[in-house]
Amino acid sequence: MHLTGVTWTIGVLVVLYGGGMMIPALVALYFDASHVTQFLEAGGIVMLCGYGMMRIGGGAPKQMGHRDGFLIVALAWLVLSLIGAVPFLTTGTVDSVVDAMFESASGLTTTGATVISGLDRLPHSILFWRSMQEWLGGMGIIVLAVAVMPLLGVGGMQLFKAETPGPVKDKLTARVTETAKLLWYLYLGLTMLCALAYWWAGMSGFDAINHAMCTVAIGGFSTHDASFGYYQSPLLQMIAVFFMMLAGVNFTLHFSAALRGFSLRAYLADEEFRAYMLWIVTLVLLVSLMVWLPGKDSLAHVLFNVVSVATTTGFAVSDYSFWPPGATVLLMTTMFIGGCAGSTGGGMKVVRILLLFRQGMREIKRLVHPHGVIHVKMGNQRVTAEVTQALWGFAVLFLVCYSVVAILLAFSGVDMVTAFSAAAACITNTGPGFGQVGPADNYEGLPDMAKSVLIFGMILGRLEIYTFFVLLVPAFWRD
Repeated sequence: MHLTGVTWTIGVLVVLYGGGMMIPALVALYFDASHVTQFLEAGGIVMLCGYGMMRIGGGAPKQMGHRDGFLIVALAWLVLSLIGAVPFLTTGTVDSVVDAMFESASGLTTTGATVISGLDRLPHSILFWRSMQEWLGGMGIIVLAVAVMPLLGVGGMQLFKAETPGPVKDKLTARVTETAKLLWYLYLGLTMLCALAYWWAGMSGFDAINHAMCTVAIGGFSTHDASFGYYQSPLLQMIAVFFMMLAGVNFTLHFSAALRGFSLRAYLADEEFRAYMLWIVTLVLLVSLMVWLPGKDSLAHVLFNVVSVATTTGFAVSDYSFWPPGATVLLMTTMFIGGCAGSTGGGMKVVRILLLFRQGMREIKRLVHPHGVIHVKMGNQRVTAEVTQALWGFAVLFLVCYSVVAILLAFSGVDMVTAFSAAAACITNTGPGFGQVGPADNYEGLPDMAKSVLIFGMILGRLEIYTFFVLLVPAFWRD
């Protein structure tokens, strides 16, 4: 393992993140001049720390292995979550280190859970920093899933390997750096389109930019306590629905469609996309039967809230925790499914659920035909045993981690509904849950122990489980 190379790489990320803190300082200078000094000080301190790490590392690594990659990915999310908490403390936005860490980790992992009340009264600089964290985290997630994870061979993410049949999205170019660059262009372009659409439909320029960053990142932070419910505009809601669904799609699929003139054929030919759309449409219809027909909420609110939860965005236009129990169970279920692999969405990912379902159906068929040769396929290609085994392992670990987080929350004194929904909302990076952490509330009232557990849950869910657990294996640290 090349620890000096790992240190240098993390140092570069820290310097870049510190430099990013200068942007909210400019926002503060433009709007109200509050917290300019605090952001400049925080950014300067962070950049110095990063520069120190780069000096210790000695220079760019000439060679990096899989173990170095695992360590960099895990440490990056942990270290940047810690560093992102600095502005919340220096500006006095929150009083405790735990709350600052929670807000930062929630933003960077695009979870969207918050411990801050009175968003409407916060300075523009703080609101922008929260949104910017989600936007940077969303891009990091795409690059991680599409460009980095396949090279590390992480279970389940082998689905992106060019040599793996089935739900493979070929790397956009042979080099990771070129892949990341193309993804940045696509991500930035989609964000700009979303911001322009919001502004055209009636949002202020500042709100449009903030909500666009959080929509495309599938983060869910808002500049208002009422979230998207602050805007009583069906047009804005439908624009948000459209971009949330786009952001929940594999970004390499967007790129493939762009090369073909944004032809719908590129999307319709993808099995994961078809399953993703079918699940959302089915979910909207089922929830509408339980909520809209009895007159418990409007159809527009049902559509918005369902898409928001299904894509793990976390925006809300009404308090869906008061919906009938059947609807809330469906929403809890869809948190675990999440968006498509290679998107900014959280959860277990649609392609994994689809393959697990097909694997289960194969086992049923084998009971009927014990000697039959039955393969799990994605498209016209067969999925290898290596991938299916990794998927089962991932599913088991994911559910075990969820159960452990929920139990620890219950031990901290949180009621059962809040414990199990908060665990689901954070490990799937959705944000709002039910009970004490419903869409009309936030996580401020939870004890510090519960918040600390949820910080771990958010980062664990974003690291795709395996990336964290591999660090616990003694063999990982041996030469």
